[in-house]
Parts: sequence; structure tokens; C-alpha cells
Amino acid sequence: MKQALHHLTVATGSRGLHEVTRDIDHWIDLQDVRTGLLTLFCRHTSASLLIQENADPDVRADLERYFETVAPEAPGRYVHDTEGPDDMPAHLRTALTNVQLSIPVEAGRMVLGTWQGIYVFEHRTAQQDRELVLHLIGE
Repeated sequence: MKQALHHLTVATGSRGLHEVTRDIDHWIDLQDVRTGLLTLFCRHTSASLLIQENADPDVRADLERYFETVAPEAPGRYVHDTEGPDDMPAHLRTALTNVQLSIPVEAGRMVLGTWQGIYVFEHRTAQQDRELVLHLIGE
């Protein structure tokens, strides 16, 4: 059994969904693991990970709009606003999504569906550097 660990930094640029599938594919290509399990972990409380459609950008736009309604920036609504009006809504959006994903690897490739991509979902308005930890285990 082999293991590999990698820290991937993603500069998000702004709030929204930022696809990282290719970066992860590239790293897996460099590993000597054909069959295994990839675990992804986002080390932040105001960003998350999603597997979502990567063909139609309208899906991403609709997801972003949905989360704006579920956890809106509303002055006076939240007690926690240490880092600004987007701080607490970002924590709520993270709580409703995932910070960890597990994806099977077969023949050296992630076993994703035809239209699936992996995204960092940035919940803050300003550009952030987000760190993902990738752990691959297998043969």
C-alpha cells in the first residue's frame, strides 16, 4: 500500500466556485497509485469543497445565488462580524456544504461522472489563498 500527501494552494480571486479538477488530476498523474482512495480536505472555515456539474456555468451561478439567499450578508443580522459583513455568512455556507471529500481512484484517474468537477467554493468576497490537503492511498 502506498500513500502520498500534498498541499495545494488555490488563489480564489473572489466569492464563487473555482474548479480545481485539473490541478488534482495533474498531481494524481505524478503518483504511483493506480487504484485507491483520494481524500481532499479544505483547511478553512469560510470555504468548502463541492463536486458539481462542470459543463454548464449556469449551474454554478444558480448555486451561488441560492447560497446568497440561504446565508445573506445582512448588517445587524449576525453577532459575529469580526472580519466584515461576509464573515458569518461564509461560516454558515461552509457549515451547509463540505470541507472533506473522498473520491475513488481507478486506473490512475478519479472516478468522477461525465459532467462532474471538483470545486473550491469560496464564501468570502475578497481574494483568498485556500489550502487543500490531498491524501492518496492505494496500490
